[in-house]
Amino acid sequence: MAHHDAPAAPLDALEPGAPELTPVPAMLAVLERRRSVPLRAFADTPIAAADLARMLAIAARVPDHGRLTPWRFIVVEGEARAAAGRLLDALYARQNPDLAEAKRDMWTVYMMRAPATVLLVSRPDAAAKVPEWDQVLSAGCAGMNLVTAAAALGYAAQWLIKWPGRDPNAAALFGVGAGERVAGFIHLGRPAARQADRPRPAIGSVVTHWRSPAD
Repeated sequence: MAHHDAPAAPLDALEPGAPELTPVPAMLAVLERRRSVPLRAFADTPIAAADLARMLAIAARVPDHGRLTPWRFIVVEGEARAAAGRLLDALYARQNPDLAEAKRDMWTVYMMRAPATVLLVSRPDAAAKVPEWDQVLSAGCAGMNLVTAAAALGYAAQWLIKWPGRDPNAAALFGVGAGERVAGFIHLGRPAARQADRPRPAIGSVVTHWRSPAD
């Protein structure tokens, strides 16, 4: 997804003050421990505005073939969560007239689970020379950067795509327009308790090393 037109600058040609390319143990530890947190495990503690802004700035630092910025973020927090939930509940009830009474506020409950929710919106430019797949992958990178940034700042995240993200009418309630698609509802907050890790794949089962047939 990176440009290949120009050779990379040698390390000694980096601008003054540019970060050195050395391992950061603290960052590696965050990556090694990061895990998703169930929605029911979020504490009802608001996210500091500066922290959220920092997460989003980090989320935007991703591979972006063609510098198209084929993604954007919609933040839902505070009182807007309940307002969004009520709109979703009303739409869902219209689509499902036989919905049980107990489920008529399910999306309000859903939106209130986390202190903040970021809608990751994929918006590939169909007229660009860059393949759409490259652009979609860039959106995925933005989501993963957001999740990782949250972990690095001591927050937790849960990346979901439920009905509100799959249904165009529901997504439109948040301002998602034609040519755009919700890549995820990324819920953010403090974990109420430490979460046990889940089993991870054995690296040997998902990694192969290609060899030339001539070898």
